[in-house]
Amino acid sequence: MLFDSHAHINNDTFTEEEREALIADIEASDLSYVMDIGFDLPSSERAAEDARRLPWCYAAVGVHPHDAKTMDEDVLLRIKELAGEEKVKAIGEIGLDFYYNKSEAEDQRYWFRRQIQLANELKMPIVIHSREADQETMDILKEEGAFSDERASWFPKRPGLACEKDCRVLLHCFSGSRELAEQYVKLGATISIAGPVTYKNNRKTTEVVGAIPIEYLLVETDSPYLTPEPFRGRKNKPPYVEHTARRVALIKGMGYEEVCRCTLENAKRFFGIE
Repeated sequence: MLFDSHAHINNDTFTEEEREALIADIEASDLSYVMDIGFDLPSSERAAEDARRLPWCYAAVGVHPHDAKTMDEDVLLRIKELAGEEKVKAIGEIGLDFYYNKSEAEDQRYWFRRQIQLANELKMPIVIHSREADQETMDILKEEGAFSDERASWFPKRPGLACEKDCRVLLHCFSGSRELAEQYVKLGATISIAGPVTYKNNRKTTEVVGAIPIEYLLVETDSPYLTPEPFRGRKNKPPYVEHTARRVALIKGMGYEEVCRCTLENAKRFFGIE
C-alpha cells in the first residue's frame, strides 16, 4: 500500500546482519515498493543487486554531489551500464550540495551536468539532491534540457492533468519554499516529501504539502536519515514512511489510505513501474 520512493538499503554503515534485519522489517510491513537509491558507484552497484534479488525493490544509480570527487569517465560508463538493467529505473541521486561542500563546487557542477546528460541520453527519470543551491540547481536543470518539451514528450502526461507536462524530474526530500515548489511543478517536476514534515516547527514543508496538488507528490524516508516523529532520534527505516504519509494526509485533509494509494500510483508512474 505504500511506496518509499527514496531509501538507502544500500547504505555502507549497515552490517550485513543489519541489512538482512531491515529487509525482514520491510517484508513484514505495509510497504509494496522501495526505491533503493545510489549515491556513489559501490552503492549504485549494491542497489542494482538489491533490485535483482528483492521483488519489491527497484534501484536508481548515480553519484551524489558529496561524492563528485570520486567521478571520472569510467565511473560514468559503469553507471550507464547499471542503468540498462531491467529494475534500474532512474539516474540519481545527483545534484548540488553547497552546505557541506564535501566535493569542490566545480566538480559538483560538472558531474551534475554529465549525469543529467546521461539521463537524457537514456530517457530516464532523474532524482535530484539540492542543498543550499536552490537557484543553481534549477538553472542547471533548465540549461541541460531537463524541463524541455522534447524530454516531456518521452513520458506520458499525468492522469487527469493532460495539460500538464511530466518531465520525470524528482526533487527528493524537498526542503525549499512553497514558491520554489510551485515553480518546479510548473516546469514539470515532482516533489518528494520526507520525515521532516512531521517535525513540530516545520512550517515551510507543511506549506509546500498544502499548496502542491497530490498528483505531484511522493513520500519517502531517505532512510537511514531524517527519521520522522514519533521515532526521531533512531535510525530511520522504510516502514516509517507511514508517518510521513499520515502527516501529508492530515495537512491535505485527505484519508490516510487515499494518500497511500495516490503516492504509490504517482511513484509507480514516475519510475515507470507496471
